[in-house]
This record gives sequence, C-alpha cells and structure tokens, in this order.
Amino acid sequence: MAKLYFKYGAMGSSKTAQALITKFNYEERGMKVWLIKPALDDRDGKTLIKSRIGLYAECDTVTEEDDLYVRFTEEHSDCDVVIADECQFFTGAHVDQLRQIVDERDIPVLCFGLRTDFLCHLFTGSQRLFELADSISEIKTICECGAKATVNARIADGRIVTEGSQVMLGGNDAYIAMCHQCWVNKIQAQNKKK
Repeated sequence: MAKLYFKYGAMGSSKTAQALITKFNYEERGMKVWLIKPALDDRDGKTLIKSRIGLYAECDTVTEEDDLYVRFTEEHSDCDVVIADECQFFTGAHVDQLRQIVDERDIPVLCFGLRTDFLCHLFTGSQRLFELADSISEIKTICECGAKATVNARIADGRIVTEGSQVMLGGNDAYIAMCHQCWVNKIQAQNKKK
C-alpha cells in the first residue's frame, strides 16, 4: 500500500539533495519518477531542481491552478512514484490531490520541504502535509551553536528580519538555519541596539 511522505527540515538540511538521491534510487531500479516543484520556485530556472551540493534534474512545474491528480492521470499515469520538492509552496488543494494519487492510484508520493517560514509560521503546503501525510520525518541540520536548527532566519544587511511577506525566495544569501534560542537571542540583541 502506497503512502504520502513528508520529509521536512530547516534551510540547508539537504532536502533537495535527498529528493534527487531518492529519484536516482528509483530510476536505478528501472522505475519511472514524476519529479515536480512549484512554479513559484524559479531560482534555478522554471524546470530545474538543483541542490546546494550540485545535484540537479529536470522537473515539471506546478502552478496554483494545476490539478495534480488530473495531470498525473492524463500525463504521468505510467510513473511509479511522485517526488515533490519545495512542497511548502503547494496549496492545500495540491496536497489533497497528491493524497488522492496515493489513495486512488496506489502510487507513493514523497514531499520534501520546509516546515515553517522566517517567523516560525507553517506554510500552507506544510500544514496540509502535517494533516494528511502517512509518514512525517525531519531532515536535521545544526545551528552555529551546535544545537538542532529549527528556524529559517531571514537575513538582510547582517540583521535578522522580523517583518515581511511569507515568501521570499533565497538561499544561503538570505537565510540561515538556527536553533530557536539563538534566533530569539539575536533578535533581542538587535532590539537593544536600536
């Protein structure tokens, strides 16, 4: 019986690398993969998924209007697995449609993404995955202090940002993974300097 998987982690935890390694493992066994990401994530081009360590693969993009169940049924029904990167940017409806692929087509769906934004609020896609996934696992990374990093601190001009829109694409130039205590301490230190 197929399952819906959610593998989440903070920025820099190698989620994309693990998604691409998973794709390789399926293909090495002769299985066909439907690799997808939200169209919103165009940092490396619309149809490319690329990890920080240099792994990359062509993929299909998903717009807000897409029905993933319909696309799977009409265009990718010969696939053995669906792998989704940056799934935090999916809508709740997209996650429901991925769940439908698992339930009605008996195809495993593996979703990789962030849990929360730079203010520790759940993304829509992540929230729905926490509600629907059969298997939820954390891909861990560490803070500069050595503790487990859980916060995606947004950085601008060397300072932690505490206001702004939920979505701002960026990598190591715009985000640093931190433990919650370091994040709070750095924000408090910033506020004292004002």
